[in-house]
Amino acid sequence: MPMTSLPRRHVLGLAAGALTLPALARAGTTGVERIGGPAFGTQWQLVAPGGAGLERLRPAIAALLAEVDAQVSPWRADSEITVVNRGGEGVHPVSPETAHVAQAALALAEASDGHFDPTVGPLVARWGFGPIDGDGPTGWAGLQVEGARIAKARAGLTLDLCGIAKGRALDRVAALARDAGHDSLLLDIGGELLALGRHPSGRPWQVAVEDPRPGHDTPAALLSLTDRAVGTSGLRAQGYALPGGATYGHIIDPATGAPAQGALRSVTVTAPDAMTADGWATALFAAGAADGPALARRHGLSALFLSEDGDTLRAETTGDIPEALIWNS
Repeated sequence: MPMTSLPRRHVLGLAAGALTLPALARAGTTGVERIGGPAFGTQWQLVAPGGAGLERLRPAIAALLAEVDAQVSPWRADSEITVVNRGGEGVHPVSPETAHVAQAALALAEASDGHFDPTVGPLVARWGFGPIDGDGPTGWAGLQVEGARIAKARAGLTLDLCGIAKGRALDRVAALARDAGHDSLLLDIGGELLALGRHPSGRPWQVAVEDPRPGHDTPAALLSLTDRAVGTSGLRAQGYALPGGATYGHIIDPATGAPAQGALRSVTVTAPDAMTADGWATALFAAGAADGPALARRHGLSALFLSEDGDTLRAETTGDIPEALIWNS
């Protein structure tokens, strides 16, 4: 749909990275049970119909998330990806799972015309948002995945898979739960969400779409999800304000080497799997209000772009996401 100006009653609420389970409470959680815990410096939660016996899943979920952390966390000195990052030019062995995530990141970099670039970790750190120090070169084309090995064309190249790792973790937890016989549940890891089946009431799962502007805490809309994942990127999840009012977020524009700037405040993507939603939300936010919607349409993506125009929040959608949005009246 074309860019539209939302009525003020429709724009009081959508946080980048804040499609969360507290927001789910606004949509109704009667008749559900939940479990949760720490993961990746944030929290995970799982919500399912009451009586599902979720506690039996807790040990397996905790072990799976610990495994993911040991594989792809750049914050750990002993993770597989940190070992690769510290290595020189050449081939570095990794687990098949780490290779899978790395290959997905490189494929997304190519598909997004480089707006998603998993080698900008040192730039992210330079702006105060990440742990990958160094002045090494960037450029995803200098990396290749060959089986269970990552090949670096130059020493100093690094991989930061945080832009899709939470999504991949969600997909793996969902598969674990499904294999255990749970076909209706809602998963959340740090604001990235995946819904299986339906809410106990019979309707789709619903989560709140928050306002990306500071000080706006009322949801703009509900997003209905059935067997879909949702990822959001933008300024509010991680950001800081400089004197004079400028706000910088953690998403780096590879074209400038600086945080993505412009009127765009958040991008929400829905997709069949969470790794796709997570990665494309990052790529489309980096692409900006001018190029992001066209990129989304080219790849058939369902996305919601929220941009700030003075006191007005403007929405632009692609794909079938309008069918899942319920705007507050």
